[in-house]
Amino acid sequence: MKFDNRAEGSGLVRRRAAVGATAAVMGLSAVFGSGLMTAAHADNGATLTGIVLGVGATESQRVVSWYASANTAQVVEIAPTNKLVKGQFPEHTTTFPAAVAANKVSGGFNGHATIDGLKKNTTYSYRVGTEGNWSPTYSFKTQDFKGNFDFLFYGDPQIGSSGNVAKDGAGWADTLNVSLAANPKAELLVSGGDQVETANTETQWDAFLASDKLRQYPWAATIGNHDVGGKAYEQHFWTPNTDRSAAFYTGDANTRSGGDYWYIYKGVLFIDLNSNAYAAGADAAHIGYITDVVKNHGRDAKYTVLVYHHAIYSPADHANDSDNKQRRQDFPTAFSNLGVDLVLQGHDHSYSRSYVIKNGQKANKDEQPGAAQVVQGPGGVIYVTANSASGSKYYDLTAPDITKDPNFGPDPLNPKSHWANSVENQEHVRTYVKVQVRDDKLVVENIRSSTCAAPNAAVELGKVKWCGPDNGASAAQPVGSKVDKVVIRPYGHGDHDDQGDDHDEQAGKGHGGKSGWLK
Repeated sequence: MKFDNRAEGSGLVRRRAAVGATAAVMGLSAVFGSGLMTAAHADNGATLTGIVLGVGATESQRVVSWYASANTAQVVEIAPTNKLVKGQFPEHTTTFPAAVAANKVSGGFNGHATIDGLKKNTTYSYRVGTEGNWSPTYSFKTQDFKGNFDFLFYGDPQIGSSGNVAKDGAGWADTLNVSLAANPKAELLVSGGDQVETANTETQWDAFLASDKLRQYPWAATIGNHDVGGKAYEQHFWTPNTDRSAAFYTGDANTRSGGDYWYIYKGVLFIDLNSNAYAAGADAAHIGYITDVVKNHGRDAKYTVLVYHHAIYSPADHANDSDNKQRRQDFPTAFSNLGVDLVLQGHDHSYSRSYVIKNGQKANKDEQPGAAQVVQGPGGVIYVTANSASGSKYYDLTAPDITKDPNFGPDPLNPKSHWANSVENQEHVRTYVKVQVRDDKLVVENIRSSTCAAPNAAVELGKVKWCGPDNGASAAQPVGSKVDKVVIRPYGHGDHDDQGDDHDEQAGKGHGGKSGWLK
């Protein structure tokens, strides 16, 4: 096989210098904590830790990021796994040079390299370092570059938030194991933000990154409010097509992390926002960014999926936060006009799935709570908030309160829930969200990755008083059981005659060109 030997994709190379110029971080002394025991080291080389596989700009790219103790000539070496002989790489192996930036506070370094030119349906092996000083070898598999695929969405691991990093890390690792054992062909792992509790505490990052699953499947990072206040998020995750303009990247030079970014994967345009940037004018800047991306790339996509941390139709503790009240005014009409299909969010440590929302209102007043199938119609958007994927912290559902926000009151069809939400759920068990991308539908499922038993730090440590469905009145359901499932028939996909999952695949033709929805 033949690789494109560029160190960066054309969309990334322009931004390498900018990150090197602004990189400033915390001390590296905690980087080599007990959470990652696979560091490479040689007396004449760098110690390498925190290796993570990231999403690239397209199906044929991956980004590898890591920490290093020295600024040596580091590369990513990669080859098809079937070319290795007894675990050894062939003599003439493709390498991708790393961009290595100084951590100005500590004197350490962080590196990343973009692997480009990958072939479909191929298993690759890779390692990081330099001759005589390599990391362990890891592997990943590409799949078809067109057609159906599944991805998994994880809410707020927030390692350290229970007060016990080891228990939080165990729950997070178990969710990764459970979800990927059930879905081994999942192609992306998408973050809802808040990877850790404290931005620059590397023992928390060590526990977050401890699972080799994060070196085998691409992690599409999202920055949460607990990931800001330092450089660690940006050092651990290099993201493609990232705009770090001031509106998306606030703070001084020592604490900046974030930016808005996008990528296209098998006909889905993913746009990821730094929703921590919400000062005056920031929401308008986010909308402007989405508008430009959709205008320039929407015609290449069947679906548009937005990802950001702060859930605007939050059902729990953050339901009426002032910033979320503002976003509920700023975002929904723009998202409808831009042809967004699905919005994935975190922050509230509870699960919710909205009704079809158009221009900030329920699109069909007759849509029933918990409907198993919905039709979007033009401008219809589904908003999903993910529960905790680690069990480190859960927030209980709140009752709608019009004294705090008169525009976020009860659902006439289910007054215990907020008007926007078809489903609201909290059982104090870990869950993850599976999204199936098909030509004529999206299928969204919220799936239990734990019971009330360990590892489930918030339950183990008594941070919550009950566990299980119906506020603990019913027994916990088994791992792998579904909290919620909905089939979403997007606008433009046939006649939407509610024939279920066996609906004629030909109904899906012609949904591309989402930029044509701009009004």
